[in-house]
Amino acid sequence: MKTILETERLLLRELTLTDTSFIINLVNSAGWLQYIGDRNIKTTEDAYNYLQNGPIKSYAENGFGLWLIELKSINQPIGMCGLIKREGLENVDIGFALLPGYEGEGFVYEVATKTLLYAKETLHLPGIVAITTATNSRSINLLNKLGLDFTKHIQIGEGEVLMLFEPAIK
Repeated sequence: MKTILETERLLLRELTLTDTSFIINLVNSAGWLQYIGDRNIKTTEDAYNYLQNGPIKSYAENGFGLWLIELKSINQPIGMCGLIKREGLENVDIGFALLPGYEGEGFVYEVATKTLLYAKETLHLPGIVAITTATNSRSINLLNKLGLDFTKHIQIGEGEVLMLFEPAIK
């Protein structure tokens, strides 16, 4: 397991094929289903395929992807945060999700701040962006706190219309 970065409370590491039960829990949580959508990952085999063809493939092809957020004090996976190269988006975007029960504790802000720094200083990626639904007010507030401002509505493929957030111009 490759560690990407650490914060005071959290470890961000690459997902592995041993993380299937965590993935099943996360992608079927209420927040994920409401704001990201049903990925139809119900079995260990589904989660294995998601990991193999998603994050793990992205690590090999791009040198980054979605990473597992672990609470250091108890070695507990609590969510994902990472960088995604999406078809239909010019820039790499930051994404994140937490298991219910860990929201509102500042974990995503803590790890996303460091992830944006990692993207800039280590990966030398220009202008990380973010996308979210118009109804995801917690995500919108967090993106603003991270220094990303809403710039326009976009549609990726046949999907729903999303809000695009880009670095604030200072």
